[in-house]
Amino acid sequence: MTPAIAPLHDPAARRRLVGGLAALVIAWPMLKLAEFNPAALFASGNLQVIGGFLGAFLPPETAPAFLAMLLKATLETLAMATAGTALAFVIGAPLAFITTRALSVSRIGPGPGRVRAGTVRQAARSVLMVLRAIPEIVWALIFVRALGLGPAAGVLALAITYGGMLGKVYAEMLESTDTRPSRALLEAGSSRFAALCYGLLPHCAQELVSYTVYRWECAVRASVVMGFVGAGGLGQLMDQSMKMLNGGEASSILLVFLALVLLADALSNALRRLLA
Repeated sequence: MTPAIAPLHDPAARRRLVGGLAALVIAWPMLKLAEFNPAALFASGNLQVIGGFLGAFLPPETAPAFLAMLLKATLETLAMATAGTALAFVIGAPLAFITTRALSVSRIGPGPGRVRAGTVRQAARSVLMVLRAIPEIVWALIFVRALGLGPAAGVLALAITYGGMLGKVYAEMLESTDTRPSRALLEAGSSRFAALCYGLLPHCAQELVSYTVYRWECAVRASVVMGFVGAGGLGQLMDQSMKMLNGGEASSILLVFLALVLLADALSNALRRLLA
């Protein structure tokens, strides 16, 4: 006699249903407040305008003079993104080291430095919050006025904002990994730096490298927006092409951006395999 098969039942079905309904209740007023109306895209007049705009992007511009400017702007963008991310690492990594609770010697046991260590960590967290709270486009506007047009303003803008982002995410990654090896090293009298190198980094090095490369990719994209305010690079060239209604040039610039994103993905995969 074949035993009866119990009906499948998801014990979390009711919780998921309630969570989904709650998300809809919260999201619907937000969509209305943002005037989100996707049906407007499919109106006959709007479709005609969109089609004409996209049609102007073909074929991409391949004139030698423009390609020379495109190459120069691409190198400026790569230099801006790389230098900005490197400076952001210099800012964010020490702050992440300070704010990581897993590396706090004072948390091992009671001691006179417990209050001071907590104060320093909170101050570092406040600095990270301020750095990442102000968008890079605002910093770019400030530095363009101070330094003039060019990628130097974009480098400093990326360094400040992305320094706050890197420090915040680095600290969270270090705290979310297995902290028992670092705790054992600290309890044995090891320094905080040694506990970081031998207790935490071996477990999360791949994630840290992957996020850093991703943030470099974001810096490449952010250079487009900053280029519209005079920070140089591909963004400034895109601004000029769009103002002149030259869709072919804009299409070529977008293809270069696509190639840069593919380059970032390949670099991230290669580094992850190297650290595996």
